[in-house]
Amino acid sequence: MRIRLDPWPIDTQGGQLSLTPFESGELIDVETPRWAAIAPRDVPKRLETVYVVDGKPRMEARLLIEDDEGSSSFAGYGAFVVGAVKLCPHGSRPAELEDVRASRILAHGPGLSVQAARLSPRHPQTGALEYTPSGFQDDQPTAPAAHLQQLMLRAEQELSHGLASRVPFDEDDDRERLTSLTIQDGTLRGRNMGGAVVGCVKTMQTMYLPPDRISLLSELKPGERTPILHLKYGNNRVTRFTWYVRLCEAPAYLHPLAGVMRLEMYAPEESDFLPPIVRAVASLSGRLLCRLGSAAHKDSRAPQNLIPTAALEQAMSRSMGDARLVERRIRTHIMREMNVPAEDLRGAAWSLN
Repeated sequence: MRIRLDPWPIDTQGGQLSLTPFESGELIDVETPRWAAIAPRDVPKRLETVYVVDGKPRMEARLLIEDDEGSSSFAGYGAFVVGAVKLCPHGSRPAELEDVRASRILAHGPGLSVQAARLSPRHPQTGALEYTPSGFQDDQPTAPAAHLQQLMLRAEQELSHGLASRVPFDEDDDRERLTSLTIQDGTLRGRNMGGAVVGCVKTMQTMYLPPDRISLLSELKPGERTPILHLKYGNNRVTRFTWYVRLCEAPAYLHPLAGVMRLEMYAPEESDFLPPIVRAVASLSGRLLCRLGSAAHKDSRAPQNLIPTAALEQAMSRSMGDARLVERRIRTHIMREMNVPAEDLRGAAWSLN
């Protein structure tokens, strides 16, 4: 019996590893039938800019909306923010935050005519909170949070593709057009919008590889990757090119897949060819991600939580404001709408119970 630690702390939502079996889909070799480690290549000079994109949602209040006829619907005040870190992959210029912007919504159920909510502050210099109505169809208690998450993912995808180079995902070898690359935190969503976007999946919730291929992941050296595979899942509705890369060595006390990350790019339904642009991104991914990987003494989710991602997470939290102060503003706003006396408003503003 051998016991190994999961590298992520127990206070995170989940560990780095769960390895749920892959049951409904298919995995096809598209780069080479030889299942062996592939050495990294240098980042080409033509790649001038890398964007690291992430998003963050936050439910700020759960609501129950009642109309004049006595019908009620679940709702919620929520905020989400998406943003990017712009950096030079060759280290010739400092990284900078870009397009970090927060949005606030009033998520509500179907059949309601809801007006925008403007929460005015006690002191005008602190700014107002404006919530734009956004409806969803599934009137369940969890629906407002799910709707907020979907809006965030949509904005994240639009930002990712808007920043990346427009490249062909066909048999034409146009690698020279790859001047900017977007690294998106998490799996790719929706359809391919034509940008050079790669999704970095930090956790291994599903093990797509068969048992006879998993051992290669623990044998990878930093920067090395597996061959590219054509992946279909979700009853074959979702298609991706995917590969695994090691960012750092795993200490002996951690499980052997620590330090390994799965990457993915959009793929056509047909698995009979590999676009040169995908091979080009996979070839440079090892060197690039080893440079961007975080250290365990600075980040508890190292190395998969990239250094730019950690900086972006802090900036996104700041852009949404202090959650406790927002909660007080919401409570005060609702009581004002109910014409509650001023002395009771003061108590509502400071009560956190």
